[in-house]
Amino acid sequence: MKTQVAIIGAGPAGLLLGQLLHTAGIDNIILEHRSAEHVLSRIRAGVLEQVALDLLDIAGVGQRAHAEGLPHDGIELLFQGQRHRIDLHQLSGGQRVTVYGQTEVTHDLMQARAGAGLTTVYDAKDVQLQGIESPSPTVHYVKDGQAQTLQCDFIAGCDGYHGVSRRTIPPSVLRRYERVYPFGWLGVLADVPPVSHELIYANTPRGFALCSMRSKTRSRYYLQVPDGTRVEDWSDQHFWDELRLRLDAEAAQRLVTGPSIEKSIAPLRSFVAEPMRHGRLFLAGDAAHIVPPTGAKGLNLAASDVGFLFDALIEHYREGSSLGIDHYSERCLRRVWRAERFSWWFTSLMHRFPETGEFGQKIQEAELGYLVESHAASTALAENYVGLPMELLAHARQVG
Repeated sequence: MKTQVAIIGAGPAGLLLGQLLHTAGIDNIILEHRSAEHVLSRIRAGVLEQVALDLLDIAGVGQRAHAEGLPHDGIELLFQGQRHRIDLHQLSGGQRVTVYGQTEVTHDLMQARAGAGLTTVYDAKDVQLQGIESPSPTVHYVKDGQAQTLQCDFIAGCDGYHGVSRRTIPPSVLRRYERVYPFGWLGVLADVPPVSHELIYANTPRGFALCSMRSKTRSRYYLQVPDGTRVEDWSDQHFWDELRLRLDAEAAQRLVTGPSIEKSIAPLRSFVAEPMRHGRLFLAGDAAHIVPPTGAKGLNLAASDVGFLFDALIEHYREGSSLGIDHYSERCLRRVWRAERFSWWFTSLMHRFPETGEFGQKIQEAELGYLVESHAASTALAENYVGLPMELLAHARQVG
């Protein structure tokens, strides 16, 4: 087989890139190691920045996100038993975020790709990338026991932290920056109404908690748990009891509980790989960077990577210019590191770190107090939370 752009990974980053390229008439094929059912079963983020919504619109798949997503104009910070609202909309000059599950984004993109008759190869095993420093790279894989070769002009590595794409870049070229946190998030998804119509971020002596949602009838809750905690050690009742202890009295009384649909533990880490391009291979999304979920930046960073790459490839195919390709890594990393900084800061502010003891808790509460009382500090939080401006995409907007 032959295509212009081979995309490795059928998560939201790969699917979004494929749909955007299709709108511009750029041929692409997606290879995915797992099944379509497995991809859709992943429970992930649910807060979209305006940049991500804009890219969904350019790709022609934003209708359901606008119709069913929940626009949010603020968040609440809970500390010392009291909630304090941060007015994101007012403080950011009219911007907001939209709660719409990553699973739904993936579903919409899959439907659009299938409707357009585009090729996605699921269960592609033993994927190997070759010739990435040459003008004609190839992707080798096994499908149904048969060895296959895909010839292409470029490869987009959208295959996540554990994928093959980043590992293909020579160690002498790639630099890694990482911090692993000494705790994780125990998450529960349940068909119960949210405890609040906006997200609640809780800093308590018992640890962090987050009250989020996927819809008006489906809630997503998280608890900070020590590293090494096992899901099987937490019954639903144990989870709900602990969550109540980390909420203020009003929220604890309003909390509606029910059986969990899904329960899992996500470790927290900050990770960046540089550069995000080597030869004809581009990294996007989790293949290049991981952020703690505290700032809701993972999916949004993946979307902005894809936006930069889409713009660069349009420039290449339509104008014969390599300017966007040459500056892809630099453009992405400027935004990535700012999001990494915000996610690290917000994580450090909201979580209990065992080594800092009561002194650390008091420092956090003092900073939170300043944050909610200072217009400047609240504005900085709001601007980062809704998403910093993106150097968006003159070529992409012409397509949209």
